[in-house]
Amino acid sequence: MSDDVDPLVAGGPSSSDLPIPATALVVVAHPDDAELQAGATLAKWARSGCDVHHLVLTDGSLGTWDPEMDPSTLVALRHAEQRAAAAVLRRGAGDDTRVHLLDLPDGELTASIATRGLVAEVIRRVRPQVVVGHDPWKRYRLHPDHAAAGRLCVEGIVAARDPGFHREQIDAGLAPHRPDALLLFEPDVANHAESVTAQDHATRLDALECFTSQIATTHLYKVDVAGSEDPIASWRSRELDSMRAVGAWAGVELAEAFHLLSEQL
Repeated sequence: MSDDVDPLVAGGPSSSDLPIPATALVVVAHPDDAELQAGATLAKWARSGCDVHHLVLTDGSLGTWDPEMDPSTLVALRHAEQRAAAAVLRRGAGDDTRVHLLDLPDGELTASIATRGLVAEVIRRVRPQVVVGHDPWKRYRLHPDHAAAGRLCVEGIVAARDPGFHREQIDAGLAPHRPDALLLFEPDVANHAESVTAQDHATRLDALECFTSQIATTHLYKVDVAGSEDPIASWRSRELDSMRAVGAWAGVELAEAFHLLSEQL
């Protein structure tokens, strides 16, 4: 079942291609959300020297259609997959300290004040120029964790920038931090495009293929694997078609769509 609403407004994006940030933080509900929705952009930035960090809010323990899967086994697997995928996007640069795992219960994420404080703390520690996250205002969204993660990203930025929020962090030596820009992926209304190369797109797909536990649920579930068509090739072809469609909207070959907030931060 799809909850998609076409975000690509007529006339193309009003902005494109932010300056490559020195540091970027992507805030997501689950392992693989970042790679699925913004992986080519993250790969482009990393290729140009950006220090890319992941903040994954839930433990991903519900990310399976197998009723026999042990949740603790799945959590450990998804941790390993996320670290491997992040390393692919960074082309091996950096280390696991750039993957921040909160391990909150999958399917139970809420935009609580306590969790907002955890997000603000990571923002204050990492001090990113650009934050990337779920659009909390997307219409007809089905997954509650994605809506909550978007809200936590937005509210975490506000809390991280203003010294009156979470004063215990400031007392512990963490100064407030205001990012320059916020990019919301899977946007309700897209106003910004990040152009990417075929190499960046291939790196995104390589990163997504690290998530072997998600092959059925995320990558190949629409493919008749009993048929003659190679399911991985079919999946890669669909992903390329999607990237080309956004590229056509942006006037380039390949692109990812976002909603950009900058002056509002």
